Amino acid sequence: MTDTARAHINRYFADRGWSPWPFQSATWDAYRAGQSGLVHVPTGAGKTYAAFFGPVMDLLDEFGTADNPPAKQPRGGLRVLYITPLRAVSRDIELALRAPIETMQVPVRVESRTGDTSSSLRARQRKLLPEVLITTPESLCLLLTQTDAAKRFAGLRAVIVDEWHELLASKRGTQVELGLARLRRFAPSARTWALSATLANLDEAAHAAVGVDTEPVVISGDIDRPVELGTLLPDPGDSFPWAGHMGLTMLPKLLEVLDPERSTLVFTNTRSQAERWYQSLLVAKPDWAPILGLHHGSIDREERARIEAGLNDGSVRIVVATSSLDLGVDFAPVERVVQIGSPKGIARLLQRAGRSGHRRGETARITCVPTYGLELLEVAAVRRALEAGRIEPRAPEDKPLDVLCQHLVTCGLGGGFEADDLYREVRTAAAFRDLSREDFDWALDVVVRGGETLNAYEDFHKVTQLEDGSYAVKGRRVAQLHRMNVGTITGDASVPIRYRSGRRLGTIEERFVANLRKGEKFVFAGKVLEFLSLHEMTAFVRPARGRTSYTPHWAGTRLPISDALSDEVRSVLEQASRGDASGPEIEAALPIIAAQQRLSVVPTSQQLLVEHCTTREGGHLFVYPFDGRLVNGALAAIVALRLSRRESGTFSIAANDYGFELLAAKDYPFADVFSLDLFSPHGLAEDTIESVNLSELAKRQFREVARVAGLIVQTYPGTHKNARQLNASSSLIYDVFEQFDPDNLFLAQAKREVLERQFERTRLASAMRRLVETDLQIVEVARPTPLGFPLVIERVGGTLSSQTLAERVEKMKKAWQADAAGRRE
Repeated sequence: MTDTARAHINRYFADRGWSPWPFQSATWDAYRAGQSGLVHVPTGAGKTYAAFFGPVMDLLDEFGTADNPPAKQPRGGLRVLYITPLRAVSRDIELALRAPIETMQVPVRVESRTGDTSSSLRARQRKLLPEVLITTPESLCLLLTQTDAAKRFAGLRAVIVDEWHELLASKRGTQVELGLARLRRFAPSARTWALSATLANLDEAAHAAVGVDTEPVVISGDIDRPVELGTLLPDPGDSFPWAGHMGLTMLPKLLEVLDPERSTLVFTNTRSQAERWYQSLLVAKPDWAPILGLHHGSIDREERARIEAGLNDGSVRIVVATSSLDLGVDFAPVERVVQIGSPKGIARLLQRAGRSGHRRGETARITCVPTYGLELLEVAAVRRALEAGRIEPRAPEDKPLDVLCQHLVTCGLGGGFEADDLYREVRTAAAFRDLSREDFDWALDVVVRGGETLNAYEDFHKVTQLEDGSYAVKGRRVAQLHRMNVGTITGDASVPIRYRSGRRLGTIEERFVANLRKGEKFVFAGKVLEFLSLHEMTAFVRPARGRTSYTPHWAGTRLPISDALSDEVRSVLEQASRGDASGPEIEAALPIIAAQQRLSVVPTSQQLLVEHCTTREGGHLFVYPFDGRLVNGALAAIVALRLSRRESGTFSIAANDYGFELLAAKDYPFADVFSLDLFSPHGLAEDTIESVNLSELAKRQFREVARVAGLIVQTYPGTHKNARQLNASSSLIYDVFEQFDPDNLFLAQAKREVLERQFERTRLASAMRRLVETDLQIVEVARPTPLGFPLVIERVGGTLSSQTLAERVEKMKKAWQADAAGRRE
């Protein structure tokens, strides 16, 4: 890297009135010294150019400029690889990287390679990759399946991994780690730089990006990018909902502050919520239709691209969105961000707030809109966490063997491999640093001959051992199916949704469509539609007149509050219990907190509040650990099991982010048998397995493991398996393993993933150790209190119609208010 190249960079910045941030210069210097690492600075501070301009200086040295070419023209080919988790933002990244290259007239190509890339550009890239390539984890895997992959990547100088926090704690992150290990083998001198704005465990994240054989550099910029958090509060005396997550009662308040002349992102936590809010805004302000947009992952790509372009050019000024707009896209015109409901995590709020004022030195502004009373406490907790600079860590996956099996087939296609060499290579990925040779050989046996159980079936013989002892994929069908199904993203099966004319609207979950009747109306992509038919795995609809609030419910969209936010909620409650109402959210929540205090107790962070009451439904036990929906659900199941050992009984269970409810017969002696040792971590693993139908849950999780490992194939040439077929295939293999190969490592992985994903096992154990040491407060109450009320709604909500539920809620509210008034007297 010459001084001339650095002078070009300095001139590029100076011409724009910029000067490099210290963290950018530090990153360039580290790159020049041959180092790899992690850049961790706030959103909008300039991470992309920090990581990219080091490689640009290499390009300037090698290729020169149009006015000053090198004496000997270098061979073309890939030099810089930029990996982004979202293909939707690849075009914006391409434009951002191309701008300095074209301005400085460096004669190199900057292109994207994703699932949206045209066939003509793919064909050109097959002949020769561009010098700078933007791609996704899945497209990188496809590139690694090419037989000449080693040659194609041999000239690689730098790999940049964007939004590393988004990838890190997932199988996609593991997939990237294995891909990076492969690239380091092909190009040993290549440097890796990961980019992130919202991470706590920086060293762990950096090691995951650069591999265990490299000591990473962590560069954090001391940049003042303040986050200004506002809260939209109900007026004093307003009847604020006590449960629910749609939050539409706050629509009039939001309309008061929305300005159609100011570019605004309105974030929701679920796609269903986004659909409802978009429709409600459209009904309330029909004249906003031209400047109002809806954006989530199930809407057709072309429509999402139209909304993104509208945000950039100012023609679309208010967009209701989910996490589909959280990452990567530099919408410089966005002036304001709104969060409907609690963000459920500190990092998520920072990420979303960073979409506003996405420029140097700008303040990130976000307004939270609590959807019901207790969410005021969550927003107050977020405010405290921001003031303390607290953020959640992201833990990487640990040795997912399904991802390893997929990678073995990828390597077998991409020129083949020697087992010993690949084992050493895989162990340089942090996720597999502790991989035993025994487990590696087991995974290799799965892809070579189907393992011990499936070896009689030719379809599972994917990789062949050659005469020289190396391994490669020889079958054309194996290669075709692997390339069509590569990747680790799995979910409920979805089907395209189209008008009869053929126009595509997006995708919708198959099980939602299966329950629709012909002529039934529902809302999707911001439109009221009438269902016509499901034909050849496509849902056909037509525009419908009138209104409906029936919205698809997508699986896996109810987020639990994070561990860090749980701690802060407990602290906020303790603050409130002392009468400290500092902060607008706590002040607004005082009526609820005061009512809780009158009817029961407001627990401190060192107390575990347990409430017991008897109603016509039976005996209720309400327990409030404040450890998030998943952990509280697991605690409920374990406590129910342990209680039944003390006194036989049958329980109905409900859980939310604050606590759980057990409902039993009226005469169940909760007060006599409940004690803190119910939370003892001793025997936790065995009781977790006994308290839930782990085998059935693991069978469902096994579908993902089997799909990623290639044991079941979702997409064939010209066809696509539906959900029923996938479930049948994975269930059959699961049953075969369970009967004939009970020690199969995929079975163990499926059970481990269920415990971690469904019950957050690590967090559960920590919560139980904390709870067993708390001060137990058991309070007999006349009826569900403000803390218990949402749990009752959680339990009965799934079995009642919206109208019946509303009537039930109103009766409960009146009884509660009358009881509270009686206590005051």
